[in-house]
Order: sequence, then C-alpha cells, then structure tokens
Amino acid sequence: MININMDNKTLSFVTSDGVFSPKSIDKGTIAMISQVEFQSTDKVLDLGCGYGFVGIYASKIAGVEKVVMVDVQDEALELAQQNIEINNTTNVTLIKSDGFNNMFETGFTLILSNPPYHVDFSVPRNFIEKGFNRLTIGGKMYMVTKRKEWYKKKFISIFGGVKIWEIDGYYIFMGIKNSMKYASKKK
Repeated sequence: MININMDNKTLSFVTSDGVFSPKSIDKGTIAMISQVEFQSTDKVLDLGCGYGFVGIYASKIAGVEKVVMVDVQDEALELAQQNIEINNTTNVTLIKSDGFNNMFETGFTLILSNPPYHVDFSVPRNFIEKGFNRLTIGGKMYMVTKRKEWYKKKFISIFGGVKIWEIDGYYIFMGIKNSMKYASKKK
C-alpha cells in the first residue's frame, strides 16, 4: 500500500509488481502534477492511468464526475478500480482502451499522461495526435518523459508550440489547443 499526502489530500493506493512504479508514486508523475493548475471546472483525462494516482488526485479537485481514467492493462485497471473505491472516488469513469481506440469522450480541458517511452514512440505519438482532437479550445495536454527532443518536436508539430519544464531529470511538456492551430488543422 502506498500512502501519499499532497496538497492536504491524503490518498492510498494498492499496487503490484506487474504495474508501473509499484513501490511509490513515480517521481516524473509527481513532477508533472506539480506543474498542472487544476480547476474545479476541469474535465480531466488520465491517459494510461496505471493504478490510478493521477485521475484520483485530479478527482479530488475537479470532482469525480469530471474525470476519465483509461488504461489497456487488465491488472492496472483492476488496481485502479480498487483504488477508486479506497479513495472514495467511485463516480470516476474507468475505461479499458488502448489509447483512444475504445474511448470516445471529448471536451477535455486537461489530458495528463506518463506514457511508456522506453521502447519506441508509437504510443506517445498516438496519445499526442489523438489527444489534440479530444481537447477543448484552450485545453492543455501534459506529458512527462525522460526524453526531450522527439517530444518537443512532436508537441510543436501538433500544438504549434510547447512549454517544457525540467525537474529531477524528467521533462514535462505542455501543449495548449488554441483556435488558430485548430482552424489550420481543419483545412
């Protein structure tokens, strides 16, 4: 069991060795969360939710009915469901989907992801390209990785720009969907 207190919110998580970062909340994920300015009006997508830390934390600010958590791994989804119950966030939406393949919701103001990035770029490429279309105008996508250049170029090519923070060896990327970029994509 992982117990964490962030911003006066105490949360608990069951994990297992079969999921990402089973012993503690990943430092990169914590770094990403530290840069997000959550609002009570946000509609949040935790893309690749794992055992659920990001989505459950976001639900404590935005409200459980405004959070969608997605993962493809059965074990991660089972743990996320347990953690949703442990943290009393039972109205969060949990969906089994390989990226956006089985997830059809739109209108997100925030998409947050710590994607698998040690093998190739196919997963983060899909997350960034498809995520752009799921954001509202002014919506933001945050992603954390240990690699910089490919992500920087990809965010710029899709969002027209990117803000990057480096924290403890991690890069946090933030792209904003603006109406000018959206209009040019429609042509």
